[in-house]
Amino acid sequence: MPDNEDNLVKIRGLHFARGSSKIFTGVDIDIPRGKITAIMGPSGTGKTTLLKLIGGQIKPQQGTIHFHGENIPSMRTRKLYEVRKKMGMLFQSGALLTDMSVYDNIAFPLREHTQLPEVMIRDLVIMKLQAVGLRGARHLMPSELSGGMARRAALARAIALDPEMILYDEPFTGQDPISMGVLVQLIRSMNEALGLTSVIVSHDIEETMAIADKVYIISQGKVVGHGSPDEIDKSDSPWINQFVHGEADGPVPFHYQAVPYKEDLLAQ
Repeated sequence: MPDNEDNLVKIRGLHFARGSSKIFTGVDIDIPRGKITAIMGPSGTGKTTLLKLIGGQIKPQQGTIHFHGENIPSMRTRKLYEVRKKMGMLFQSGALLTDMSVYDNIAFPLREHTQLPEVMIRDLVIMKLQAVGLRGARHLMPSELSGGMARRAALARAIALDPEMILYDEPFTGQDPISMGVLVQLIRSMNEALGLTSVIVSHDIEETMAIADKVYIISQGKVVGHGSPDEIDKSDSPWINQFVHGEADGPVPFHYQAVPYKEDLLAQ
């Protein structure tokens, strides 16, 4: 896998386990600057865990995660906080602060991490809300938003500090077709307009493949394939075909690992 300056994030030899459960066993991933990289795979393969590792919320047992050439797992707390300001995060639930208005949700990171005057914060909040089409909804509370509006408000908050990279955790989950289409268009247009680097974790194959520049398929702790959406779609790998085409039979088993069925039935 190429190792060059075009990659904002470089993951090498990543190993991570929770107790006896091995999540990653030697994963290598390159996330190119200014592109949209999709991380896909069956449920339970650790895709969201990978985002937490990139953000430094958890540390791997082995391996490196370089961001701008610096290894995130070895960073001290203060340095890690500074690096996180360069990363935006769109949580699967949106994670808006329920007792704050939409305006105050977007203003929150600006008030927390900058010393800008309130008049400048106001202009920035309005600009971010305009970008996601919610400038007129800034006085609403999160409980008054539809699911699609809440996700867009969360996206406005994710770009409040003008990050270099945004991590999207299942951005299309639970969205109706119109809201999903809006989000797909927003992610692509904002990535191009702002020069962002985006990482999308998603089960929504059609929507994700439509906007991704590069796709990684993860299964059973390893990268089983990577390439452009077209290369992934035409792959002859049984792992990739089972996931991309939704095949019931394949390398990913239907049954969770267990003792033989007959032995289980006869056990006393």
